[in-house]
Amino acid sequence: MADEQTQSQKRAAAVASVPLSTRIANWTMRGWRPAGTAVAVILALLLTWHVINGRNGLQVWHKKRAEDQQLRRDIQDLRQENARLKDRIEKLKSDPDAIEHEAREKLHYAKPGEVIYALPAESK
Repeated sequence: MADEQTQSQKRAAAVASVPLSTRIANWTMRGWRPAGTAVAVILALLLTWHVINGRNGLQVWHKKRAEDQQLRRDIQDLRQENARLKDRIEKLKSDPDAIEHEAREKLHYAKPGEVIYALPAESK
């Protein structure tokens, strides 16, 4: 125990002999590295959060990508429907059988001697 007291007295004497400005300088020099590391970690976390959740982050990008894919499918479906309708128009312009079929279906026309029976629509 006496040995511990002498060592602490020696440390106190050594600390007392060093000027205050030197002690402050030593303390700040020891603190720069941990403080710099903490700042770097905080900046990295903020950058990661911004990349994921920011205005143009990954979440927004995924939403926009899904929306783009849906719009591309819609465009493809509309192109197919447009092509189908163009074919139908061409058939109605030139094919007498298509014209007759359309007249019978939509306008309920009949050939002479035919009888058309109209059935009530099914109720659900």
